[in-house]
Amino acid sequence: MAMSKVVSMADAIETYVEDGMTVCLEGFSHLISFAAAHEIIRQQRQNLTLCRMTPDIVSDQLVAAGCVTKLVASFFASGSAGSLHELRRRIERHDPVPLEVEEYSHYGMVCRYQAGAAGLPFFPLRSYAGSDLPRLNPRIRLVDDPYGEGTVYVVPPLNPDVTIVHAQRADRHGNVQIWGISGVQQEAVYAARKAIVVVEEIVDDEVVRSDPNRTLIPSHAVDAVVVCPRGAHPSYVQGYYDRDCAFYRRWTAISKDSGLLQAWLKDWVHGTANHEEYLDKLGGDYWDDLAVAPRLSEPVDYGSRK
Repeated sequence: MAMSKVVSMADAIETYVEDGMTVCLEGFSHLISFAAAHEIIRQQRQNLTLCRMTPDIVSDQLVAAGCVTKLVASFFASGSAGSLHELRRRIERHDPVPLEVEEYSHYGMVCRYQAGAAGLPFFPLRSYAGSDLPRLNPRIRLVDDPYGEGTVYVVPPLNPDVTIVHAQRADRHGNVQIWGISGVQQEAVYAARKAIVVVEEIVDDEVVRSDPNRTLIPSHAVDAVVVCPRGAHPSYVQGYYDRDCAFYRRWTAISKDSGLLQAWLKDWVHGTANHEEYLDKLGGDYWDDLAVAPRLSEPVDYGSRK
């Protein structure tokens, strides 16, 4: 019988995230594991290369905490809520120190993950034609089309040391089910050397087997499963809780003042021992506005079926 892969968040980060690693933390507006990022901050990992499409608030926090020295990313924005001022300080003014950036388009990052997952030496794409990105990023290259006349842009594979993703649920063996916006969760896991999946809940094997189309990440690709309810806050989890848009709007003012940002990290991350304490600090009533109504994609209580 397969062994359980369920571990605590602290153990997962301690085991699989080391200083100097390339860490992918994915989730495309949906299913962003803020809880894992906060644990990386608590454990004071340093000199990380962070890979992320849309490096939103979670990237601002990791950079401000001194964990990240290089960012491989696309579309720098706090969702639809404003700028990421810690990133801007580092990139525009080198304040307090510069941040190395390797920038791609969204699709360029997708292609990098796909190449990494498939073991390909590069991935071709047309969308850089007319763009300034190839001039800014020498890793985006123009090559001859081997099957005809003309040229095509290519990007290199991306193979993180560890990928961390969030999902709705998994069984104890690590068969992971995702629905809603899936982003590049699957590709990023397959591209990585190790993978941590954070889930809202562990369900019985029978639940996973009864709905196989939701299993986007099978157990053989997963090294650790962490159970962390509401671990994606302030992003959202389809069927479980809504996006905390008010927090996203508040973040602009917090990040604009480096002192406020450091105070927020001290209070909400370093000042909490784990995500459970973070949730306690928010309070039970906080979730009333983030509750979701029943939908066809909501979790199903298979135990109640006869």
